[in-house]
Amino acid sequence: MSLEIILRSGLSTGTILLFAAIGEILTELSGVQNLGVEGMMLLGAMAAFKTSLLTGSPWLGLLAGIAAGGLLSLAHALVTIHFQADQVVSGLSLTFLGTGLALVLGEGLSGQNAPLIPNVSIPLLSNIPLLGRVFFSDLNVLVFLGYLLIPFSWWYINKTRPGMHLRAVGEKPAAADSLGINVYGVRYLYTFVGGCLAGLAGASISIAISPGWYSNLTTSGQGWIAVALVIFAQWNPLRAALGGYLFGMLRRFMLDLQGPMLIFGLRNPFFYNHNLVFFLQMMPFLLTIIALVWGSASARRQRIGAPGALAVPYIRGERR
Repeated sequence: MSLEIILRSGLSTGTILLFAAIGEILTELSGVQNLGVEGMMLLGAMAAFKTSLLTGSPWLGLLAGIAAGGLLSLAHALVTIHFQADQVVSGLSLTFLGTGLALVLGEGLSGQNAPLIPNVSIPLLSNIPLLGRVFFSDLNVLVFLGYLLIPFSWWYINKTRPGMHLRAVGEKPAAADSLGINVYGVRYLYTFVGGCLAGLAGASISIAISPGWYSNLTTSGQGWIAVALVIFAQWNPLRAALGGYLFGMLRRFMLDLQGPMLIFGLRNPFFYNHNLVFFLQMMPFLLTIIALVWGSASARRQRIGAPGALAVPYIRGERR
């Protein structure tokens, strides 16, 4: 059981959750709640893997995954923004739609090998003792993209005019409309951006972090974890990144815990009793549920981060 391996695995797995969670944060800050992250991720994973396999280019596969997630999110945007449908129902329906499309279009892909996004090392930084090996050496390109996305998303949301418009639309859409901000346009845009990032998260699984297409087991419920992270992080991309990385490290730790016969000189119950392995596999998701409940209660008490008009359809001229 190596701390370095756990940290590196956490960075890789956490990157998947990072992309999906930040995408959902952007969507929800505009006032649109999209619970279809799992479906968009799975469709993005399938599109990326299939395109990479057919074209021989993982970069085209990556673009295909991003596009698939974005296009699917537009269905949710149309139904909830234009037709004013219930956002929770639409999001859940989107999960089923994305899953169904991915399974049908991905038929026959299992067991095949597609070209993958490469691993790289950052010159100079990778030579830093310990930290360099963990954070900057022989990691997937998308992990480094995640590093850049974290500060950029925080800066964009909190320090730029478009970010101010985004938060205004999510908090007081009528007031934003009176100031000349296109509420419908902003909501369409960030629902699409959130879908693209969910597609990127799915592509990160199938052609980078955990290569391959394994039907609906490809995402293994990580889309739901990303939705939980948004609430746990109170719509803050920095907290979402931290939560994603911690969850990734926890999953690796649980896996390593099954290996050794002895732990600190004592008999390892998880090695000898395979029924306890299912308990270990459940733990990260159980802790996520606990974090979700805690984060929801904290958000209700403090009203920190939660958009005031989240999941509330906007109708111009209607008073609320």
